[in-house]
Amino acid sequence: MKISLKKRKLKNGKLSLYLEYYKGYSIDGDGKKKHNRDFEYLKLYLHQNPNNATEKKENKETLQLAEKILTIRQADHIKGKYNIKDNEKSKTLFLEYYNKLKEERYESKGNYDNWDAAYKHIERYCPPQKMLRDIDEDFVKGFKKHLNTKARTKSDTPLSQNSKYTYFNKLRAALREAYEQGYMDTNVIKSIKGFEQGESTREYLTYSELQAMSTAKCKYPILKNAFLFSCLTGLRWSDINKMVWSEVRDEDHGSRVIFRQKKTDGLEYLYISEQARILLGERGNESERVFVGLKYGAHFNAEILRWCMRAGITKHITFHSARHTNAVLLLENGADIYTVSKRLGHKELRTTEIYAKIIDKKMKEAANIIPDLKLEL
Repeated sequence: MKISLKKRKLKNGKLSLYLEYYKGYSIDGDGKKKHNRDFEYLKLYLHQNPNNATEKKENKETLQLAEKILTIRQADHIKGKYNIKDNEKSKTLFLEYYNKLKEERYESKGNYDNWDAAYKHIERYCPPQKMLRDIDEDFVKGFKKHLNTKARTKSDTPLSQNSKYTYFNKLRAALREAYEQGYMDTNVIKSIKGFEQGESTREYLTYSELQAMSTAKCKYPILKNAFLFSCLTGLRWSDINKMVWSEVRDEDHGSRVIFRQKKTDGLEYLYISEQARILLGERGNESERVFVGLKYGAHFNAEILRWCMRAGITKHITFHSARHTNAVLLLENGADIYTVSKRLGHKELRTTEIYAKIIDKKMKEAANIIPDLKLEL
């Protein structure tokens, strides 16, 4: 096998560095040569045309790091090929190894947050001097039991089913990678079943409830505008909070927001309604935030609940409920699921299908399909 360092040009003009593992080729039934390659993307990037000394220095340091990784991978391959054991790798502290994997995922936004949240629970469970060579099935089963019985949230409540599912899977992913990279001799997670993923309730507002919210008083007008804007567009809090006027385009045939999602880093082109544009107010300087003064915290979260009470709504509504509201209202009013998925910026359609389940019209019709009984109560 040949391992090489390669570059690939990205849409943003930078060069992505990756390793190519060339495993030779085979001849198919038609006599065509089929090359067998695997790739490892290093999440390291070069400036394609460095404009100054700083960018040139960054390129040099990044390339040196990539070449070091290449050397390590080549050495690991040789050790595996000739069955040379690296005892030093097995002495690596597990918490240090996990933390390294976590930091490698920093660019993936939401995934990094999940790894970081899981780390806090792993750190409470795992002894600081625990080495990878000392981890066995009992350790993994013990962490699963820890999540089930001892782990608590910041509010001192037991973990939800989905939190346990997520955190345990991060431990499994770290140990799987340690085994594949030769830090461990045994795949200790192979026979251990993870948590079942729970189906969480997605709280949302009906059209009449949203109408009530729009006329009820909210102590903070900027919070009210931002929440209603999210209901009409489906944008996340993180993207609304960081939105600047340069991302808002007022065009001949309407307005749209062109932005990069904070969670996924994907570039989005989102058309917005005339009413949603009104909620943004008068245009400011291109670099200014649209929703000046909008803050995240317990104070604003509590005000959303008080605002709901003034509107006669007893549901536990959070800012994220506005995004759920947008999805449900779009589907109820005839938007197809593919359009909704695209507007919400979902990478997978199955994420959007959860909303389709909420508004299943056939299920609603089935509830009243049985003729009325002559009840005597």
